[in-house]
Amino acid sequence: MRSIHHLVNYLTMANSAAAVADPRTRDADRTQQEILAAAMDEFAERGLGGARIDSIAERAGVNKRLIYYYFGGKDELFLAVLEQTYGDIREAERALHLELTDPADAVRRLVAFTWNHYLAHPEFLTLLNSENLHRARHLKQSKRIREMNSPLIQTLGDVLERGRRKGVFRGGVDPVHLYISIAGLSYFYLSNNHTLSTIFARDLMAPKALSERLSHITEVVMGYVLLN
Repeated sequence: MRSIHHLVNYLTMANSAAAVADPRTRDADRTQQEILAAAMDEFAERGLGGARIDSIAERAGVNKRLIYYYFGGKDELFLAVLEQTYGDIREAERALHLELTDPADAVRRLVAFTWNHYLAHPEFLTLLNSENLHRARHLKQSKRIREMNSPLIQTLGDVLERGRRKGVFRGGVDPVHLYISIAGLSYFYLSNNHTLSTIFARDLMAPKALSERLSHITEVVMGYVLLN
């Protein structure tokens, strides 16, 4: 009788271990998304250096062996998080349909979208800060990042060319430099809001200040691209 109980216990433990080790017993896509979401929170709060796989596993409610199975390790997981965050913003940008929009309105729309996306996703800014500290060594390994960015630059270039042909935009505007300026005008303000608010004794995250900042960015960008 005792041997039967031992056999039952052994089989139960073996099945439990197999359930953890064999991803076919789980909803793989859902599990990976839960891990990525937990990892994004962990990396955003603690940076790459301070993040721990054990903490990510606890946040996701999974055994940490699944993290290693799906992603390989912390660096690979960090890259996967970066790729997802970039993928999210690129997908949302495509939904703007800039290629179908009047050129001037398209640039204004891209400015407003970039600002609002950064404002709604502060974790994106902190992830970028962390990756810059590591000299983009993770992004340099990713072909997906370059593939995701190319359509955006192509679309923006087409918008600028349409505007030039219509006599609305001046010629010679580099879409890469323009996008960096749009992103930088938003990124610097938001990622440095604590120090800037302290230095200038002004709450730069107050609703009025945020509205004024978006107007300022839009005017700066449009003042550059519009044909005077």
